[in-house]
Amino acid sequence: MATADFRERLLECLGGDWPKPGRLNVRLRKKIPQKGFIIESVYYDAKPGQRIPALLLIPDGVTKRKPAPAIAVWHQHAGQWHLGKSEPAGLAGDPMHHTGASLAREGYVVLCPDALCFEERQDPDKKLKGGNYERYEFLRYTVAGKCLAWKNIFDMKRGIDFLCSRPEVDASRIGCYGHSMGSTHTWLVGPWEPRIKCLVGNCCLPTYKGIHREKLLHCFPNFIPGLYQYGDTPDIVALIAPRPLHLNFGENDRGTPIADVADSVRTIAAAYESMHAEKNFTWFIEKNTGHVLSEKMWQRTKEFFARHLKGEKI
Repeated sequence: MATADFRERLLECLGGDWPKPGRLNVRLRKKIPQKGFIIESVYYDAKPGQRIPALLLIPDGVTKRKPAPAIAVWHQHAGQWHLGKSEPAGLAGDPMHHTGASLAREGYVVLCPDALCFEERQDPDKKLKGGNYERYEFLRYTVAGKCLAWKNIFDMKRGIDFLCSRPEVDASRIGCYGHSMGSTHTWLVGPWEPRIKCLVGNCCLPTYKGIHREKLLHCFPNFIPGLYQYGDTPDIVALIAPRPLHLNFGENDRGTPIADVADSVRTIAAAYESMHAEKNFTWFIEKNTGHVLSEKMWQRTKEFFARHLKGEKI
């Protein structure tokens, strides 16, 4: 079960506390009209001189006088470094993952930022491409005593800062969602960002036990130096308790071996039970399904957000 001691060890392994947030220095680049919502293409600062490009989707009718709940959508990896925020925003990539656009049409303000190494955050000097630049950044942070997960968490916290600054957003009702690497980002940021009131991760909770057994080459945010001597990835997820959390899994997803899912769920469920919050943790395993966002997974995701961000009875 997750403990205060494990939380402290996790923070040490990540690289220590994050810097105090500075000014966002938001810059609006352009507006892109869409059916049912408008996209604002923006920059905001991670720290001075380090911009995060993002797309903010604002549903029709949502204003500062009529604010709405918000959802941050962390994009997938898929070895597609040319894609980032534009896929969930519905402007590029696989329609299966146009999830931000779908949520905006459900009435949520949606933030889709680029993770480091993706889309507009690739090598600014153009010396390294794709995975080589991601590998470079992972190693650069590692030798500095941190890791890429630390950087990802800090950037996501800045995304929540940005959402809270928007007059169209009801800051008391913010959720987050991610598929694949986006799911990893969801359970990475969850323990450190209490302003996120509910979270959904789709198809990605590999354990170190499973990674080592199957010799899986996962994306870098999954690897936190030194952590395995203290616990495994489900212990990180357990730190989200008691806030509402839903996880989707595909039975045939090779990236999250089903052999480990039962133990992972038990570890997380135990943390919620210890806080008398059993109803706040749910999960779904779809049979004969791989590493996808299926219709059933997406339906459960939408129902979860409707329940916890809109107060609808499902």
